[in-house]
Amino acid sequence: MSHQLCLVRRSPGVVTRIECMLHPLAGGQGLWMLFCGAGLDGAQPSAVRAQGPFYGASEAQAVLGEIVGNLLAQGYGAVDELPIWTLHLRAELRRQNAGRGHPPGHFRLQP
Repeated sequence: MSHQLCLVRRSPGVVTRIECMLHPLAGGQGLWMLFCGAGLDGAQPSAVRAQGPFYGASEAQAVLGEIVGNLLAQGYGAVDELPIWTLHLRAELRRQNAGRGHPPGHFRLQP
């Protein structure tokens, strides 16, 4: 399974899109996050969510596989389109990485 995929569900007059991306967190600790964006095709995502952290890519891929299986059962189908919400998902990755950094004020500078 890829680290980034797109699923769509076509209804009369409406195409709903979900994009998912797996990415490791900064820090080199082997932690991975799952990011998903959902909304109408051709528009900005109406929701961007993060799930994790997971210990290793295989654990994150297992969770993504479960989510994809559930979405396929709801009528979504995988498509080979280029992702259009990569910037939104990467912005959430940056927020997650920043939230796991050291809080400001806990450093002591020695001249």
